[in-house]
Amino acid sequence: MNTPRIDIVHPRDLTPSDLGLWNELRAANAVFANPFMSAQFTQAIGRVRPDARVAVLRSHRELVGYFPYQRGRWGHGRAVGLGVSDCQGAVLHPGLHLDPHHLMRVCSLSAWEFNHLESGQELFLPYATDQFASPVVDLTHGFEAYENHLRAHSRSFLKSTRAQERRMARHLGPLRYVHDERAPAALKTLVDWKSAHYRRTGRRDPFDQPWIANLVHLLADTVSPECSGILSVLYAADRPVAAHFGLRSRTVLSCWFPSYDRALATYSPGRILYMRMIEAAAASGIRLVDFGRGDAAYKNSFKTGDLVVHEGALRTTGPGAALHWLHREPRRVVHRLVRERPALRRAAVRSLRAVAAMRQR
Repeated sequence: MNTPRIDIVHPRDLTPSDLGLWNELRAANAVFANPFMSAQFTQAIGRVRPDARVAVLRSHRELVGYFPYQRGRWGHGRAVGLGVSDCQGAVLHPGLHLDPHHLMRVCSLSAWEFNHLESGQELFLPYATDQFASPVVDLTHGFEAYENHLRAHSRSFLKSTRAQERRMARHLGPLRYVHDERAPAALKTLVDWKSAHYRRTGRRDPFDQPWIANLVHLLADTVSPECSGILSVLYAADRPVAAHFGLRSRTVLSCWFPSYDRALATYSPGRILYMRMIEAAAASGIRLVDFGRGDAAYKNSFKTGDLVVHEGALRTTGPGAALHWLHREPRRVVHRLVRERPALRRAAVRSLRAVAAMRQR
């Protein structure tokens, strides 16, 4: 295939045929259609981020691919939705041969940064500097087969979760699970819980950034086979006790923002919610639940395996690329050092919590 012609457009200018071809290319190239890689997710980012763009690739007038990105000062590029997107990359025809540096030049980028690049993105994998496990639940054979997996590999976890479920019902009232809750008050409750958690642990609250808050509300109202927002809520006697907001495609549920009522932590409401959510997801046609990159004990207890995502940056030459390296690389090295040394990780967590406690005084 010859070097393609590349046109740069805003996501709002993608045509219905673009959306169809984008998702067809994804279906042809990806085993699992992660909603973060859908055209609809990029369009949603375009509505909240003025710096969002899409490189549209054509060969002999035929559309052969799409590369979504965000462009900042000095040509510093980011994966579209970087900071909230859990799957990143380009959507390309399998026979396409493309020089990544040529793509950067046409997009006026001195660098393109990613932190959840999916495996199989051969164009960008040579520029990855780290890789991370993304725990998943394989529901290909249904929920009953998944339960059998838990009995074989996490029997005590499954048993204790079911016991907590019964205990909560006895003490708080009948449990009710809503897989696709549309009440705005439920989403507000989840955001409030999640924001309080970020403040309590000393981390930056993403909902303080208007574009992220607007994106979540925008996606909550999005209903598309390739990308729909889905809010799942566990109630006890009509009191919300745990909730999760994520994205789904036809076959993949991507976990995103989970939280629970901290006053009820002794009942493990988050674990009960996830068990109900996985069962309902399997019944609705989901074949993979992706917990996303990150270390958490509950993910390891629920998972059946792992996908791999990658972090790094493709840089060109020149002052813009040099500035990007100076700004990002030392920080990345420090983060890796902390991740790889448990004592440093524990000290970092303690420091964040101490700072959070001081702020709340």
